Amino acid sequence: MGKFDGILICTDLDGTLLNSQGKVAKENTEAIEYFKSEGGYFTFITGRMPFFVDSMYNAVRPNAPIGCVNGAGLYDYPNQRYIWTATMGEGVNELIRAVDTNVPYAGIQVNTYYNTFFCKENETMKYFRDVTGLPNLVCHYTEVKEPIGKIIFGSQSDEEIEEIQKILLSHPMADRFDFVRSERTLFEILPKNIGKGVAIKNLVNHLGIDPNRTVALGDYNNDISMFREAKYGIAVANACDDAKKAADFITVSNDEHAVARVINDIEKGIYKF
Repeated sequence: MGKFDGILICTDLDGTLLNSQGKVAKENTEAIEYFKSEGGYFTFITGRMPFFVDSMYNAVRPNAPIGCVNGAGLYDYPNQRYIWTATMGEGVNELIRAVDTNVPYAGIQVNTYYNTFFCKENETMKYFRDVTGLPNLVCHYTEVKEPIGKIIFGSQSDEEIEEIQKILLSHPMADRFDFVRSERTLFEILPKNIGKGVAIKNLVNHLGIDPNRTVALGDYNNDISMFREAKYGIAVANACDDAKKAADFITVSNDEHAVARVINDIEKGIYKF
């Protein structure tokens, strides 16, 4: 019997597990190894696709499937296969076209479960590639033939992001999809009833564990559904206001080894299971 038997920790990556330099601190990796050695399940749930999380995966070696595409997929990384995916509803191109027409400078990115296509370039899309190292696969959004996991619109302008949100939420087909602002510069279309909280729910079923032994850490709006699904939703100190309001607890920042602090607090009994 280990100290953390049957407890599942799910963390966001950017702004949560990763520090301001985009790295996983030694304090976090050591705490995660200790947590796993005492019977805990550790994984991350990210908006990223599984094919560009290699460095993060190798740093922490999750012992449960990872959540990706903001909850639209569960991925068995050691065997390089999806164990579950959601399907984007029909008509999504109509929503993309509405944004493309009315916010002409917005970047457009289409994510399938195996590729990321850059359909309209701008500063935000270029920065996205620089950060992730993704290849510049160029394809018009109407020409993507693979099943779609999510659509990302990008802009450095808050006003443009707000306009994108307004256009999408007021579209006649909006009720077929879900939407989330995943970062300050990004707004996404997701399959209906999908979010990071769905990934936790599916993980609990896959692992056969008690949903009341789950912890979620995050920093942004797309982490709120995790907070609602987990027994304890914990926002890092650097989280946005909406995430802090939705969380059960607020811990230290991503630069103060938030994951390690939460594991230590679980051991101390601050979080009751």
